Amino acid sequence: MSRRRMLTWLGLGGLAAMAGGIGIAKAQSGNRYYSGPVSDHFDGRVFFNPGGEEPRGFSDLLRWQFQETKASWPAEFPSPFAGAVPDAAVEGDAIRVTMIGHATMLIQVSGLNILTDPVFSTRASPFQFAGPARVNAPGIAFEALPKIDIVLLTHNHYDHLDLLTLSRLKQDHDPLVVTPLGNDVIVKTDIPDMRLHVQDWGDAFEFGPLIIHCEPAHHWSARGMRDRRMALWASFVLDTPAGKIYHIGDTGFHSGINYRAVAEKHGGFRLAILPVGAYDPRWFMAAQHQDPNEAVEGMKLANADFAIGHHWGTFQLTNEAIEEPRDLLLAALDTAGIARERFRPLQPGEAWDIPSGIA
Repeated sequence: MSRRRMLTWLGLGGLAAMAGGIGIAKAQSGNRYYSGPVSDHFDGRVFFNPGGEEPRGFSDLLRWQFQETKASWPAEFPSPFAGAVPDAAVEGDAIRVTMIGHATMLIQVSGLNILTDPVFSTRASPFQFAGPARVNAPGIAFEALPKIDIVLLTHNHYDHLDLLTLSRLKQDHDPLVVTPLGNDVIVKTDIPDMRLHVQDWGDAFEFGPLIIHCEPAHHWSARGMRDRRMALWASFVLDTPAGKIYHIGDTGFHSGINYRAVAEKHGGFRLAILPVGAYDPRWFMAAQHQDPNEAVEGMKLANADFAIGHHWGTFQLTNEAIEEPRDLLLAALDTAGIARERFRPLQPGEAWDIPSGIA
């Protein structure tokens, strides 16, 4: 296998984790991260997507890596918004989101500062000498962050759970990390004094003026070759005095099932934060990463007034060209008759004050 292909593997969940552990995890007994009762998404050993799909296996991984062609990304893709310095907080009816890069965003609402899936490291990888490298610096320098109150950690793939960044956040900010079942063990192993709140799908708890709900996403988890689906993945709903925010780190479209369910439960959203990248080739990625057309459909099904597109333009994990997710998103909005200013694919450092309603 070429060095480039191996580095792609590293960025997508650890050595060969895209193959779901190449069958090794199935031979194991027990779960290293979580033990609990059987549920509609936990079989007593591993988690699963009810009525959904598992990630494809090793032969399909090899087919992708050796028979598909990746678009060439530039070594650097600087953002015109780089070097943002956010306010200490926002109050009242304001919701402000600043893109930091990939799936890392600063959400400022109701006097609280929230980071999503924080990755400030140079690479999305278990190693900092190998793996997919950033093509742009974080849109907010770590040292320029306001006081961080909450971290939303959606799942354990390396482009979302970065222990080096979490360790820095613990030292400088001591935030509460909110994460689904099993991911707490991964964090605590390296950062034993990290403050964590662990949730299952359907759970909710209050933090100051917010209610934080843990909701389903159609994805999976792995850090390496022996822990496939041993920690849960999730989306989050923030019920705030300024309106409801729906945040997804990664998801397959799953026939829109989860979007319909979250709209029925929560009644719609002022803002949805949705992934729009890492989707090509579709035959391999569709079960775990939605494409821009599906993201637009998800916005509609979730009954969201506005949306932010993330998961593009920072780490090359899949085949599409660096600007393709943005271009396809804008085209999908035009086709759907949705104004482009309602669904924005933010670049690092770009901030958006979310309108209070559709004009």
